[in-house]
Amino acid sequence: MSRNFWKFGIAAALVLLPASIASAQEALDADQAAALCHGGGSICVSARIPAARTTQAVQSWMSPDVGAAWAAGYKGKGLTITIVDDFSSSSRFSGNFGIGTQYQRHGEWTREEASMIAPAATIRSKDFSTGSAVPLAGGRNVLNLSYGMYAAAGYSVNQIGWAPEEASIISYATKGSAIVSKAAGNDAVAVGGVTGGQQDYLDLALIGKPTAIFVGALSTNGTTANKAELAWYSNYAGSNTAVQSHFLVVGVEGNKTGLYGTSFAAPIISGYAAIIGSKFTKATPLQITNDLLNTARTDTLVNYDPSVYGKGEASLSRALAPVAIH
Repeated sequence: MSRNFWKFGIAAALVLLPASIASAQEALDADQAAALCHGGGSICVSARIPAARTTQAVQSWMSPDVGAAWAAGYKGKGLTITIVDDFSSSSRFSGNFGIGTQYQRHGEWTREEASMIAPAATIRSKDFSTGSAVPLAGGRNVLNLSYGMYAAAGYSVNQIGWAPEEASIISYATKGSAIVSKAAGNDAVAVGGVTGGQQDYLDLALIGKPTAIFVGALSTNGTTANKAELAWYSNYAGSNTAVQSHFLVVGVEGNKTGLYGTSFAAPIISGYAAIIGSKFTKATPLQITNDLLNTARTDTLVNYDPSVYGKGEASLSRALAPVAIH
């Protein structure tokens, strides 16, 4: 997960960390899209990922529920997913989502993953180094946050002078203006917990917000026959019931992709939210959020405990099952 120590105004420096362990206008390739973010641009306007990345093939790392949703005609159409992440740094790493080995920036990876889960959604990219407010698109929005904002432990959230970027995200999650899918982190502590003397204050600021979802990683997709466990690195829900009620887990099968971390759990939930919205076309961000949370499975998890798994493993098939959601 990214750490950033310089984007809000408290006495201690703040660091932004991506949540990975590997550290529709015109079609642009990843480098071209990233260039739009570099040098002061706050939004990458590419709404389409290169053709090779939108083949709409169900990959082995995905839950089988994804293929079933696509077969029923639900692919995320009508929703916009904005990936707030690194699109301008020189840091790149390799992986393979089933379409060949690539060497990309953190944001290019999370963007690609969300686009593969919800191939009909509009995908936007927001470079997190700019600090400017995140603009929402017309219609319904999902924001993907595969990073955290870390500083020395001990401050209260109301002491933080947030940059416009995080201030806008927190506002959207508070007002229910957008679904916010937040990577839980890779320190094997409870969400909001202290690690190395620091806390993720973006986690703390999103606790209790109606449309914020914290996303932890399982080492595999769970089934009733082969139950999944929390990945060794993943943060967990902890004892705070406000976190437990907005915490989901999904499989991050790094043994297949070479990509590990809750960075790659959050885009799955972002994609699921878009898919759900493409079926329930009148549903609000709050209704989509609650549908995801209330239909999570616990029977696919080893020794289910809400302090570990929160609401449980996200189930796209169960979330899509109702005729309507309220």
